Amino acid sequence: MKREFNNRIDAQRAVISIVNKLEWQEELFGLSSGGIARWAHSNRISLDDPLHTLVIRAAEKLFFLANKSQEQITEEYRTLSVEVESLIHEVEKTVMAR
Repeated sequence: MKREFNNRIDAQRAVISIVNKLEWQEELFGLSSGGIARWAHSNRISLDDPLHTLVIRAAEKLFFLANKSQEQITEEYRTLSVEVESLIHEVEKTVMAR
């Protein structure tokens, strides 16, 4: 499924929504390091689990985008946006495979 990358908030929502399609003991509530750690701990998800790794990578990219001006769309911002879109797709594929 192709989706437009509008902004980091939409991308965060997309990652969280996709992850939460699965039945969890505790849903993923946010992409902060604490939120991800709580989700992983509550659901006994190992640090080397592919979904955990993808969620961490997406969170890191989104954090970096948050520190970029959205008014001035630089080539670096566009590149990161494409990387985030790719990570969202990978999260979706990983969730569907579970």
